[in-house]
Parts: sequence; C-alpha cells; structure tokens
Amino acid sequence: MNKKRAIVIIIDGVGVGEMPDASNYGDQGSHTLANMAAVVGGLHLPNLEKMGLGKIAPIQGLNGSLKALANYGKMAEKSKGKDSTTGHWELAGLIVNHPFPTYPEGFPKEVISQFERKIGRETLGNKPASGTEIIKELGEEHIKTGKPIVYTSADSVFQIAAHEEVIPLNELYDMCEIARKMLTGKHAVARVIARPFIGNTASDFSRTKYRKDFSLKPFGKIMHQIFQDNEIATVAIGKINDLYAFTGITKSTHTKTNTEGMSALLEELDETESGFIMANLVDFDMLWGHRNDPTGFYEGLKAFDQWLPLFIEKLNENDLLIITADHGNDPTTISTDHSREYVPVLAYGPGLKSDQNIGTRDTFADLQATLAEYFTVPSTGAGKSFLNLLN
Repeated sequence: MNKKRAIVIIIDGVGVGEMPDASNYGDQGSHTLANMAAVVGGLHLPNLEKMGLGKIAPIQGLNGSLKALANYGKMAEKSKGKDSTTGHWELAGLIVNHPFPTYPEGFPKEVISQFERKIGRETLGNKPASGTEIIKELGEEHIKTGKPIVYTSADSVFQIAAHEEVIPLNELYDMCEIARKMLTGKHAVARVIARPFIGNTASDFSRTKYRKDFSLKPFGKIMHQIFQDNEIATVAIGKINDLYAFTGITKSTHTKTNTEGMSALLEELDETESGFIMANLVDFDMLWGHRNDPTGFYEGLKAFDQWLPLFIEKLNENDLLIITADHGNDPTTISTDHSREYVPVLAYGPGLKSDQNIGTRDTFADLQATLAEYFTVPSTGAGKSFLNLLN
C-alpha cells in the first residue's frame, strides 16, 4: 500500500492573469490578484509571499525576488470553458473539449415547462442573473406564490433559489435532483445548484450556507478513480465531492465556508496518514469574486495566509502540498462571473526542493500527471508531470 500523502488546496477563483484567449470569453484585462492588489493599495500576505506567490506574476505588495520556500509557476486551462466543473475536471486529468451549454437568453420554454410539470409548480425568473440580485428582485413574489426562482449565469448552471421557510431544504434538493436527471443531451448543464435564502423583505434577503451542487458525472476517468484502484484513499473537503459527482471519493467532509474548510484540513492531517486530500475553499469565489468585492477578497486571502503556517507545521517529511485554483474571478471588472485566467501553482514539501520555477504549464492536467508520478500510479493520459523539477 502506498504510504505517501499529497494535499491539493483549491483557492477558488484566484487567477493570476488573462490567458491568450481571454477575449473569446469577454475577459480581456482580467488578473484577479494583480487588479485586486491595485485596488487595495498592495497585498500584505507574508506567508504566501515566502512561498513564492509574488514570483508567479508581478503583484503590488509582494516581493518577486526573494528565495521562495515553495516551487512556483502557473497553469493554463486547455478545456473549453471557465467554470468550476471544467476547471476541477481538468485538474483531475479530464480535459473538456466541447463547452457545456450556456443560456444567455434563459432556458428554452420546453425545458422550463418540463421542469414545472415534474415539480408541480410554476417558476419565476428564467434568465441570467446575479444570485443576490435576483432574490432581491423576485424573492417577495416567491414568498407570496411559492414559485421557485430559476436562473442561470455565464456558466453552465441551472440554479434554483428558494426561501427556506417557503420551500424546505429537502424539497429544494429534490427539485435539483429532478432537474439534474432531466438535463441531459444537449441540455446537459455542468451543474444544477440549490440556492436557499432567508429574510423577510428584499432589503434583508440573504443566501444561506446550505447551497448544494449537483454535477454531471465525469465522462472519462479521473485521478481519484485511479488512486482508489491502487488503494490510495481519496479525501474530499468542501464542494469537491459535488464537483466530481461523488466519483472516486473515499471520504467527504462537506464544509460550507473557508473557515470550516481550513479547520477540516488541519483535522484531516491527523486522521489521514497516507493518501490524497483535496479541498476547495469557496468563499473567494462565492462571497467576493462574484460580488465584485476586492476588499472582502483580500481579507479572505489574509485569513488564509495567517492559517497557512499552522498547516505547514503539521506536514510530514514526505508530504506534497500544492496550492492552486480552478479559474479566475476578478472582483475589479464589470463582470460578476468567472474569468479566463491562468491559475497559480505553489508546490511545497519538507523533503522537496524549493524556489524552483516550474514555468507556465500547458494544462491544469499537469497537476494530475504530477500526482500520478508522485504516487507511482497510471496517469489519465492528460498533462505532463513537473515532479522532476521538485525532487
């Protein structure tokens, strides 16, 4: 049995600059970290700075010339898209060559009519919208009528918002299951998302932490399945299990916030002596990126930065830690959606080299290839390992 341990932490939405094809997605000029730094007057993230974050790209406030504790670089997304499912699948070695369907004009009448028949209710909305804005707009009508709010975004998502006292969580989740089973073929969206909220009037409606994602199952093999096939435990923290549709996951801890996720990571180091741990810290994306809140985003990064040494202190000599992201979400642009950006890579291990520039990788799948080599198991066939640069 393989006694090695690897940990991947996804700091959701933390991009490091527009990709060459960013204009195809309306994301030219996006750079989550650098643009945020300019707005807040520079970033003070001493621990991420020591790891080498400022050596990946010029970022105001971060030293780009120090000797880094970690190895550093960035990865390009090869898949067609910029959503969480696409990003996470590619990180796991599955490249999406055909984009998931999106609905800039709302869902076709036949889709909505079929959904309404199956749930026995009419719906509200059916348009692209900010999740916080659409509950302000339609929340009071929803409370009066009991009709769930259906909406989408620039991503491939079918989102259902409902007040927890009007449509209880279990019923909302059942509606999402119905939509997930219904949305196949040309309407096979990447995710169906439950978006519960609370409050009495438009001025005080707020989304709760009981969001739940219902993703498509990966259409090809991912690294988690290969690890399981080779008796390597796979632990999912945060929304990881949802994004992979429970595929190849041995144990899951479904945290709702960054704070819960970081706490679970510390606990998992004590419980999992060997195997693979993958965590997603969602607040960067959900709370601050989508709401164009650079100050909140920065505060979240500072909290992560302060926590990081506590985690590193618990690592064993043969552990591998990789910090990366799944896409960008620049909080300084007009858009409230994800941005087509490179993602950072900080790779660290007490027994590994430090301050090695792993360069600009051609695909997120290089992460999977590296972990496959690290655990000495087969790769999915996508990506190239950078483990040789670390040893």
